This record gives sequence, C-alpha cells and structure tokens, in this order.
Amino acid sequence: MITGSLVAIVTPMQPNGQIDWDALERLIEFHIAQGTRGIVAVGTTGESPTVTPEEHIQCIQFVTNKVNGRIPVIAGTGANSTAEAIHLAKGAQAAGCDAHLSVSPYYNKPNQRGLFAHFSAIAAACDLPLILYNVPGRTCSDIAPETVKKLAEIPHIIGIKEASTIERCRELLRICPADFAIYSGDDPINCQIIHEGAAGAISVTANVAPKLMASVCELAKTDFAAAKAIDDCLQPLHKQLFIEPSPAPTKWALAQMGYIKNTLRLPLVPLDEAHYGCVEAALSAAHIALPKTV
Repeated sequence: MITGSLVAIVTPMQPNGQIDWDALERLIEFHIAQGTRGIVAVGTTGESPTVTPEEHIQCIQFVTNKVNGRIPVIAGTGANSTAEAIHLAKGAQAAGCDAHLSVSPYYNKPNQRGLFAHFSAIAAACDLPLILYNVPGRTCSDIAPETVKKLAEIPHIIGIKEASTIERCRELLRICPADFAIYSGDDPINCQIIHEGAAGAISVTANVAPKLMASVCELAKTDFAAAKAIDDCLQPLHKQLFIEPSPAPTKWALAQMGYIKNTLRLPLVPLDEAHYGCVEAALSAAHIALPKTV
C-alpha cells in the first residue's frame, strides 16, 4: 500500500503555454529531497483537462523516467469518457507507473450504476492498480459509499481519494476492507483522518510545503500532538491555496519560490494580485521563506 504524503503535482508551463520540462524536473527533485512519499502526475491539479492526450501520456512518461523508482508514481488518468480514461490508463501502465488515479466523470453526471460500470470497465481493461477519485464539489458526480464498497471487491481497484467531508472518509474507513486504501483529498482534514486510519493524503499543499506535509502524514500515525502542531501552521496555507481556482494560487507560490513560471492554460488564469498578500502570509505562517528577489 502506498502511504504518506502524495503530492498532486502541478504541471509547469512556459509563457507560451507549452509544458516546461526543466521546471517539472526541478519539482520532482525538490519533492524527493523533501520527503514526499509519492507523486501524482497530471491529475486535476496538474491541469489535466487542458493538456492533450498526447501531452498527458508524455508527461506521465517523463515523471516516471525522472523518478526512476525512487518513490511511487501515480498517474492521473481520469476522464468523463470511459474510452479516454482507459486509453490514459493503458498509457500509464506502459510508462511503468505504480498506480493510477481516476476521477469520477464530470458534467455528464452518471448515476451509481453508471459509475460502477465506468470504473469496472477501466479495471477490466488495465492491470495497473486503480485509485478512485471522488470530488463531487468539482464533478457534480458523487461515488456513494456503497458503490465504493462494491468497487473495492474488484481486482486492481485498491483505494480512493476522497475529497468531500471527513464524515465520508470515516464512513469509508468503516465499511471498506482493511487493505483498501483511503486517501484524504482535502488538505484541512489530512492530519485528523490519517490519525483515524487513512493511508495518506493526496495533497495540493504538498506542492509548496512538501517536508512539512510529509511530517504531518507520518506523525499523524504515531504522535498526533506533534502532527497537529505542524498542521496548525499549515491551516492558513490549506485555505489560501484555494482562494482562487486551483492551481492558480499554488503556481503563484511556486513561482515566488523560484521553481516555476506563473503560467496556466486557459480557461484558468494567474492569481489575482489582490490575493498575493494572503497567500504570502500563509506561506509565512508555515515558515516558508521566499527569496528576496524572484
């Protein structure tokens, strides 16, 4: 089972919108050096809806090659078309990833029978371990706990990233098999739900505070008071990294830290200047120093 702090890594881009491969390599080395336990490549935080299928698989392959087995790589392979999700899953398997993460279909709003059929078809088409991803606030598609429980019985479906409520995470921990991994997908609850039995977190905050997030996820299992003390410092960051549509605040912060350029693909736009101070204050609360010149 993959455990600990797993970063939902951003996809760096050049001012012309092309993927910035040098910056992506810098981020990979940054995360490995800082103790991140796994990298989720081209998930929704990686702007997966706006990369082409060819870029998507190329990026997964790049991350897998650069990581070179040092930590697990989980490929984002979700789509609102089952055929496209299978295509991406097969690409991730060919790239040598350790697992893949598939978000529930968005916009078309399948019912529970449709969700079960969608994920069952992906699991049947590809041997790569599959982590479900439930984020109803973004997709308007909610994988019900009973549907998750049924999906957990299917070979290759090994876990879920749950990004709704702590109560839902608790219900999944209660009803799903012990070897089915529950990952927090909501940074403010990471510490508490890992303490209660979740395998880890797939984190946006880990993009800018990887060492601290790694410590929270590890200590939450063994020293909750110490983990909570660190997490309390991260709470402003958990909040401010979503002050505008993600990953705009995160990319701005990483640009200030000197790792990437502050570029996104439309329809997302860079963080509004009115929010610079809030994000910078949250970085300061987490004791993340910015270079004097950027």
